Amino acid sequence: VQLVETGGGEVQAGGSLKLSCVASGQNIGNYPMAWFRQTPGKERTFVAALTRPGGDKHYADSNKDRFTVSTNRIQTSGSGTKITISLQMKNLMTEDSALYFCASGVASKVASLKDAADYDYWGQGTQVTVSS
Repeated sequence: VQLVETGGGEVQAGGSLKLSCVASGQNIGNYPMAWFRQTPGKERTFVAALTRPGGDKHYADSNKDRFTVSTNRIQTSGSGTKITISLQMKNLMTEDSALYFCASGVASKVASLKDAADYDYWGQGTQVTVSS
């Protein structure tokens, strides 16, 4: 399974940014997919998740009124499945600055959507910087 995030950048406080994640692989159509973020010297923290592509949405309390996770596209072919999800972030604050990661994993192994340790597959991350 490969995950590639795009869309990071620098934005002023109060602004918006949309991140995208493309996941590709075999039999990933029911894998949970999530967004985490990390700042230097700290652990990755949960941002938002889908129970599966197109499934229920879950958010961290700190951003549930400002962030929206969505499933944008699901493509299935003989070579596998490609899924695109996004994270729309509005009214960004300086404390939202972080490296944002897309994650996925086998559904039976993800006991908690909010626990980074449950996910086996990670993207390389995309940097979001919010300036005051």
